[in-house]
Amino acid sequence: MVDMLNTGVSGLLAAQVGLGTVSHNVANVNTDGYSRQQVSYGTALPQGVGGYFIGTGVNTVAVQRAYSQFLNSSLWSATSSSSRADTMAGLTGQINNQLSGSSNLQTSLDSFFGAVNDTANAPSDAASRQVLLARANGLASTFHSLSGQFNQLSGQVQQQIGDAVNSINSYSDSIAKLNGLIRSSVATGGTPPSDLLDKRDALVKNLSAQVGVTVVPQNDNTINVFVGNGQSLVSGTQSYALATAPNIYDATRQEVVGAASGSVLSGRISGGALGALMDFRSSVLDPAQTQLGRAAQALASAFNAQHVQGVDLNGDVGGQFFSVAGPTARAASTNNGTGNVDASISDVGKLTGADYTLSYAGGAWTLRDTSGNSVAMSGTGTAGDPFTAAGLSLVVPAGAVAGDSFRIQPSRDAAASFAVVINNPDKIAAAAPLAIKSGINNTGTATASASLDGGAISGGVVQFTSATTYTVDGGAVQTFTPGQPINANGWNLQLSGTPQNGDSFTVTPNSNAQGDNTNALMLGKVANLGVLNGGVTSVGGAYSQLVSQVGSAGAVAKDEQSTQTAVYNQAYGSQQSVSGVNLDEEAANLVRFQQAYQASAQVITTANSMFTALLSAVQG
Repeated sequence: MVDMLNTGVSGLLAAQVGLGTVSHNVANVNTDGYSRQQVSYGTALPQGVGGYFIGTGVNTVAVQRAYSQFLNSSLWSATSSSSRADTMAGLTGQINNQLSGSSNLQTSLDSFFGAVNDTANAPSDAASRQVLLARANGLASTFHSLSGQFNQLSGQVQQQIGDAVNSINSYSDSIAKLNGLIRSSVATGGTPPSDLLDKRDALVKNLSAQVGVTVVPQNDNTINVFVGNGQSLVSGTQSYALATAPNIYDATRQEVVGAASGSVLSGRISGGALGALMDFRSSVLDPAQTQLGRAAQALASAFNAQHVQGVDLNGDVGGQFFSVAGPTARAASTNNGTGNVDASISDVGKLTGADYTLSYAGGAWTLRDTSGNSVAMSGTGTAGDPFTAAGLSLVVPAGAVAGDSFRIQPSRDAAASFAVVINNPDKIAAAAPLAIKSGINNTGTATASASLDGGAISGGVVQFTSATTYTVDGGAVQTFTPGQPINANGWNLQLSGTPQNGDSFTVTPNSNAQGDNTNALMLGKVANLGVLNGGVTSVGGAYSQLVSQVGSAGAVAKDEQSTQTAVYNQAYGSQQSVSGVNLDEEAANLVRFQQAYQASAQVITTANSMFTALLSAVQG
């Protein structure tokens, strides 16, 4: 009967543990990261009686969580990818809205060139000229607005990078502390507490939402956590913080670094919100800012080049219509030499849209794009013979020392500086500076057009002495090469067709500046003039490429978001199928353990009654 009593007590205690575990599961059904706990039982050692054995009850072996390391790791990976996709979709959505909103550059370009054509239709009309200046200033405002919005978005990204780093450090510190508690519980002879393990896993999941991590379990039930290409975040009970630091070329640009080592990790961060922020900044926002600036430089270059080929209402040669900033050259904060690089644009058509790093080592300068590709340079880098490469002209400082470097950004800040130089509508050079009259006795098929070559407006007579020779104002005989202009008296005469002996062309200053629209018509053609990419892409085409690139990035981000959301939902469902709390199952377990408890209590009652009856019989 004593054995019966002990057997009943063991069953009672076992059922009590089961009821407590079920209650704990039900109470935490809505706790994020909680894993369902299960009780493991084992039979107690039997008691030998003669030739047989009698059972002595049940032992509670363990209370363990329902857990799969594989499913949890899959969930962490899916969380990281899903968070990255959500963040990227949100950021690309913002920049797409900026490009398609009220600051639409294509609309401003159309309005501006529409006003140019109106001026060409009425070159002496003051109202048309005034509208043209208003549209030009509106175009400049659009460039400024878009540039400002891009800068605002850049500032937002910088802030979010800092917030993500702070969150990562907080999660890493908490994981290290839990590692210590879990290690202590194991060291005292216990098993790892399921609730602490769940809390740690939940923190790893939250950490994965911020950045892609690698988790390595250790034999003492702790975990080590790494980011990037091996930067440690958690090792045992020690956490290693990340930090942000100014970019060595641009103090306003934050980079992710190891707080202790100071090593830059930005290019090695992947996954999570932080990975999306770094990717968006380098692959979407930076190129968009550069492409917008390149469009501003192309427009200013092409329009100015044509504007100076005309004369205004006063008969003066046209000046610069637009102004725009050129390349910026930023010295590294680690430079020990003196001086800075003087960078300018030598050929706007050769600008690639890339940024470059100019470095000095071994007594020589090398140029690489930001992807690390070497870029060939010609010249010596002096003021008289500058380095030329990718449409740039670079004059390097004489005081450079080994290890010095400079970041060259040809177009990044150009859009913000775009401005209209002319403020007087009479200064719009709509007329041609020169008039050309073909000789009445010309027998060839040649027709001529003239453009200024930097000199004062003056006339002259070109007389052909044969199909391949000519004189200017009766001077020395010169050789004519078809397709090449005739340069004289500060102007260029371009012929199409074939001249013959005796043909002549008389060039005179234009006396009809008030009513002539020749140059205005040419200014209108700038809208479709190939300027960028070796003279292939117009300003409008460059903006269309920008919109297309950003739109494509947004579409890819949305598709990726849909895909990663589905992957996450599948990973979460698989993990919950093992670790999640099922209330129906717990209700059934509650009834089962309750019945077991009641039955064990009845066993104890029966044993007590039998023991009492036996005592009464013995006592007489």
